[in-house]
Amino acid sequence: MEIIVKNIAKSFIADESGATAIEYGMVATMVGIAIVGIFASFGSKLSLAFETLGSGLNTQAAKLGAK
Repeated sequence: MEIIVKNIAKSFIADESGATAIEYGMVATMVGIAIVGIFASFGSKLSLAFETLGSGLNTQAAKLGAK
């Protein structure tokens, strides 16, 4: 009985079939944290950049519409 339990424990410890999914989940979590950190750090600058870009596009669209 003791040998059977040891063999089952060894095979369970050696089994790495779920490790890849866990690693991918951890990487996805770290990427998400990094993105949140970037947006938190540069949020106002990004907002200003997008507002400037949108304003420029609206100006050019108005010029094209007037022709």
